[in-house]
Amino acid sequence: MPGWVIWAIVAVVLAVGEVLTPGLFFLGPVAVAAVAAAIVAAVGANAAIQVIVFIAGAIASVAVLRPIARAHLHMPAMIRTGTAALVGAKATVLERVDANGGRVRIGGEEWTARSYMDGQVFEPGTQVEVAEIKGATALVYE
Repeated sequence: MPGWVIWAIVAVVLAVGEVLTPGLFFLGPVAVAAVAAAIVAAVGANAAIQVIVFIAGAIASVAVLRPIARAHLHMPAMIRTGTAALVGAKATVLERVDANGGRVRIGGEEWTARSYMDGQVFEPGTQVEVAEIKGATALVYE
């Protein structure tokens, strides 16, 4: 089997691994390096040069592409919209909040709420923080 075919298979396996492990963004750049090694193999370079191109390409692509991808993965709070913008917001308890329900005021709007952790109970007037929004219900904690 030609070397370029082996490198192409490695690239595909790494790319599939990247798709199956969201958030890491490590295997994708290494797959790019495998493609570079496949090109070098197709040109006719020996195995040692193919491995050197693969290693150098993997280091370079991880060093360049991963920071860019990670910067886009974590959206700053100021850019978030919709219910995602409410996560981390402060809220005031209007009606007692427990695991079964309650009401809070978030930024001037009233929301139904539940405690984020079972067993927590918040009385009216308590300042809480929004941990998550599920449907139209804010999950809060202190």
